[in-house]
Amino acid sequence: MRARVSIRLRPDVLDPQGKAIGQALVTLGFMGVNNVRQGKLIELDVEASDVSSAEQQVQAMCEKLLANPVIEDYDIEIIA
Repeated sequence: MRARVSIRLRPDVLDPQGKAIGQALVTLGFMGVNNVRQGKLIELDVEASDVSSAEQQVQAMCEKLLANPVIEDYDIEIIA
């Protein structure tokens, strides 16, 4: 099964990379861009017997390695 994990900084955490992207967009002439936040997308194939099992595996991966639960939130999407 294919899993897609979207990871982003929590709203109360400063995002200097997002701020730099926002400033670059304005410099390039894209006006009206505000509050840019940068994140990451991870896709992986997981061997699992069902969607629930795949989601549990990916959640464990997020908690142990893929995301920093102190400063990041994540969403898991299982594509069967």
